[in-house]
Amino acid sequence: MAKITIVIPLYNKEADIANTLESVFAQTHTDFELLIVDDGSTDGSRKVIEAQDDPRLRLIAKQNEGVAKTRNRGVAEASTPWVAFLDADDYWHPFHLEQLATLINRFPEAQWAGCAYEKRLTPSNIVPMQAPVMKKDSGWMGPIETYFVESLFDTLAWTSALAFKKHFFTDLGGFDPAITHGAGEDTDLWLRAALQSPLYFCNRVSARHNQDGSNRISHTPTLTRTYMDLDRYEPFSDKQPGLKQYLDLNRYSLALQHKMAGDIVSYKSYRSKIDGASLSGKQRWLLSLPKWLLKLLMRIKIGLEKKGQNLSSFKG
Repeated sequence: MAKITIVIPLYNKEADIANTLESVFAQTHTDFELLIVDDGSTDGSRKVIEAQDDPRLRLIAKQNEGVAKTRNRGVAEASTPWVAFLDADDYWHPFHLEQLATLINRFPEAQWAGCAYEKRLTPSNIVPMQAPVMKKDSGWMGPIETYFVESLFDTLAWTSALAFKKHFFTDLGGFDPAITHGAGEDTDLWLRAALQSPLYFCNRVSARHNQDGSNRISHTPTLTRTYMDLDRYEPFSDKQPGLKQYLDLNRYSLALQHKMAGDIVSYKSYRSKIDGASLSGKQRWLLSLPKWLLKLLMRIKIGLEKKGQNLSSFKG
């Protein structure tokens, strides 16, 4: 089975990193090196790492530069052909790394590989990802030839459930550090990867996205973030099934965020590039609502999630 490097970017995750590490050390596939890249943490995160006693773990400390450069540094330091990512507040089921290793061995032509994941909205509200491939028998493995069609509900690729061949990641240019505070540096890389090579996927859930973790960069105010450029991928949409709709759904999400933040210029810019046929009636209706009503609906959505009910305009 393949030896894999695990890269964990760390920034002020003292409250979460111990649980994340516990899930790593519980993996049934034990042939790995673990690189934790500390991006200038100012809390007690490093002390948690330094208290660990495992020869597979190496701590790399650097100044604060953001998550893209931090992940890229981890890949550059990796000593194995394959690199798996795990965020410092997420969780792997014990068989996750074994699934990735099985994918890598079964499909030697694969350039990147991923597993299905679940989303923890609150401690008592955990939901599996939605995608057409999830309707296949559990444990299905194979190439995804229509990545964008499969990613119109939940994106197939998610950082803490992915592995890349190191040379493929490097050839793609890695995560773009010009995109800041979780404003699409992951989606931007998945787009570049999917345009070059199919994602090899296993539809058995093996990773958990803890959306209620502490100090999440996705909570950074909208107007202080530098967003990915979706327009650069528009020329490929004629030859890529589902890509136009995929781009428009991302524009839809960004348009809503900017309207709620009061940035009407950016809202109108995103909105003007969306083909109405890409959206559902519910999505078009939400785009038309005033800022105050969108913010009210968002508060209601968060409150319902805490009670175990899930609302999403991306559901089919």
